[in-house]
Amino acid sequence: MKRILLAALYTGVIALANPAVADVEAARAALAGDMKKMVLHSAPKDAGTADFMTFDEAPRNLSDWQGKWVLVNFWATWCAPCRHEMPMLSELQSELGGDDFEVVTIATSRNPPVKMEEFFAEIGVDNLPLHRDPKSTLAREMAVLGLPVTVILNPEGQEVGRLTGDADWSGDDARAMLAALMGVEADS
Repeated sequence: MKRILLAALYTGVIALANPAVADVEAARAALAGDMKKMVLHSAPKDAGTADFMTFDEAPRNLSDWQGKWVLVNFWATWCAPCRHEMPMLSELQSELGGDDFEVVTIATSRNPPVKMEEFFAEIGVDNLPLHRDPKSTLAREMAVLGLPVTVILNPEGQEVGRLTGDADWSGDDARAMLAALMGVEADS
């Protein structure tokens, strides 16, 4: 009996010392405003492995960003909520983008390249990638069932959270949730 109690205590201490668990719980506690729509997973999930492409048709894969936190946004040129959300994602990239964090945008389904350029030009976005998933291979693999969908990947390339629909990614609520998830101090 004593061994069982010690094993349970040891397991509890290890679980509490696990930074990934602590970060998810801190991020859950920070959910407010639009971020209340964020679903944070109890345990990281495998992300999609299907290739997509750059605007110039060079192959890309989500594994290309391993080693940093990544906010992956699936969008389309015909998606009105995407048009509303994309400038806020651009602002988030301007504020947080760097060695530890990046916003990666992927146009899924049929989005003619010229329309993608027009979309970004019309909304004044010039700092986000024009990646394409024209056959929705990655989107289907990742169960993207509507647009926009935003997925957060940890530095190991695993999905730790998902938000369906548009959100204010440039506000304090988003920065607080991301800072808590990443285990860093939030800037106000």
